[in-house]
Amino acid sequence: MLAYVIRRILATIPVMAVVALFVFSLLYIAPGDPAAVIAGDQATPADVERIRASLGLDRPFLVQFGDWVWNIVHANLGTSMFTGLPVTKMIAQRLEPTLSLMAVTLVFAILVAVPLGVVAAWRAGSLLDRAIMAFAVFGFSVPVFVVGYLLAYVFALELEWLPVQGYTPLSEGLWPWFSNLILPAIALGCVYIALIARITRATMLEVLAQDYIRTARAKGIGQSGILFVHALKNASVPIVTVIGIGIALLIGGAVVTESVFVIPGLGRLTIDAILRRDYPVIQGVVVLFSFLYVLVNLLVDLVYTLLDPRIRY
Repeated sequence: MLAYVIRRILATIPVMAVVALFVFSLLYIAPGDPAAVIAGDQATPADVERIRASLGLDRPFLVQFGDWVWNIVHANLGTSMFTGLPVTKMIAQRLEPTLSLMAVTLVFAILVAVPLGVVAAWRAGSLLDRAIMAFAVFGFSVPVFVVGYLLAYVFALELEWLPVQGYTPLSEGLWPWFSNLILPAIALGCVYIALIARITRATMLEVLAQDYIRTARAKGIGQSGILFVHALKNASVPIVTVIGIGIALLIGGAVVTESVFVIPGLGRLTIDAILRRDYPVIQGVVVLFSFLYVLVNLLVDLVYTLLDPRIRY
């Protein structure tokens, strides 16, 4: 196991290197000149060149990339072109809302989607099964921002049960923190729930057709024991896989959801940076998200060995 963990960690190094190269290349691929944007419309060519020199944009590409990677290794993501603040500090200020939203959404989606998928497989072909699959199709079809605006209108504006927008830090109380995340988590979790529920149903149907399930029924084991102990345990590897892959949905959906509910997280920071072409901030956030996604995939691979002892690396 230890050797496998070390190999997987080492395997992430070339992946992150490719990601870093692509992210840094955004500065050159994206249209427009960051120096010209900072200088403004009234700037002269000499002003633009002076700003380019101060930002180091006049140096060769490989030199700039090498310096940027060296700074990342030392936890330095650069400095914002507009605020003048370190990117690391700006990310740290916005990290809690985004991680809170993703954590609540993840827990909510798993607690809802897995039982739905199990029940749909148990009642395959029934009206309940069709209703659950119809919900899954709805979750895939409706954009996150549409669900978000509908939830905000009904539960925040009309019924006034929950806050419309904003974020309350966890340090100010559990309920104020949680109440601001309920609607965003539901909006963001719809697609995630639909994905997990469909995979759970398909995997459970395959497992329920196995001989050992018929043997368990012949022994008189109850339906709940068959579903949630014997079948779900053996169907857990594909479910865990899709949960890990779905983290990308949470990362992408957080950008839209934070905009709808005005949550001051990394999603809002990314949008503001894109609108201002603040490339160091964009690069820093993308690198952080890429690292989190690679880390999640590593954890998923490690969970495999715990769920299924037959898996050996």
